[in-house]
Amino acid sequence: MSDPQFEGGADAPVRGRSASTLTPMPSAPDVSSTTGGPRYLRRSSAAAERGDDAASAPLRRERRERQSFLHQDRRDEPARRGTRGALNRIGFKLAPGATEQAVRDDQQVVGQHWPGPRTIAIVNGKGGAGKTPTTALLSAVFARYGGAGVLAWDNNQTRGTLGWRTESSAHERTLLELLPETERLLGASAQSADLAQFVHHQPREKYDVLRSKPIRLAHENRLHPADVDAIHAVAAKFYRVILIDSGNDESDPMWLRMIDHADQVVVATTTRDDHAEAGALLLEALAERDERSARLARNSVVVVSQADPKATGADVQQVVSGYRELARDVVSIPFDHEMVDGTLLLGGLAPATQRAWLTAAAAVARGL
Repeated sequence: MSDPQFEGGADAPVRGRSASTLTPMPSAPDVSSTTGGPRYLRRSSAAAERGDDAASAPLRRERRERQSFLHQDRRDEPARRGTRGALNRIGFKLAPGATEQAVRDDQQVVGQHWPGPRTIAIVNGKGGAGKTPTTALLSAVFARYGGAGVLAWDNNQTRGTLGWRTESSAHERTLLELLPETERLLGASAQSADLAQFVHHQPREKYDVLRSKPIRLAHENRLHPADVDAIHAVAAKFYRVILIDSGNDESDPMWLRMIDHADQVVVATTTRDDHAEAGALLLEALAERDERSARLARNSVVVVSQADPKATGADVQQVVSGYRELARDVVSIPFDHEMVDGTLLLGGLAPATQRAWLTAAAAVARGL
């Protein structure tokens, strides 16, 4: 027989006892209290009722605004040019001088991105006043310092030559081929790459060109205000800056519709009297058209290009001074052989000419 001591005695294993005789295990901390958290992390209900903070005082810390470890202070680059730049290359850390700082300030203004597309109309009622060089070179400056998303658009009913003075892509398409596709390009599935078959990318200058069709007669190129609306809608969907090279007929509905879309007007002129007078008359006509056009005239920028190498400094200053009361800002561009004919390339211009175009672009950007 087995020993009863090992069957059910006082020292018998637990498995031999009834469930009612088991000693209960210690209970886990109460974490379901409505006051939140385990008992050892919350005030007692009695303390909570009488508002006694003594129970939680060791756990509470006065909440103070913590200083972030991240700092957003703008750090300016040291001087890179002139004597200061030379000294920095041998170990100094000198700030840029006034001239270099002014260049950086203009670059920063031009390089900003606005909340929504911006449209700039380059205008003058006379041909040969410098509208096409102004359109192309301002586009190049905005693309160089602000990145992609810049379009130069030839909005000319007659012999628009923007395509002749910029680089061509592998195709010959113009805005006339773009027009039938505007509805598709405005659809939800359209992508920016779809425009490559209609615009001409400038690989060195980093902007796109939408050409007109100058080999056709004006009546064959005829566009209507609704066409301008459609093209502008596509341009505004895919580009952040749109510069429009306009025609010479200020009464043309296509020209007037361009003004309705413009955020900024730029008058291009040379030192020739007829060019300067035509630009001034245009601003005066805009001031009388309607309130919106009047604001564009008051906020306009005038770019005076010295197209004639024989023009003197006094000739340039006369035109600049004459526009001071008509426009917000006036910028002069020195004569440069690379602007006379051929492909317009910002990088091919003399340093002084490039600096002048940066100044002009910054003046435009400050009005957008």
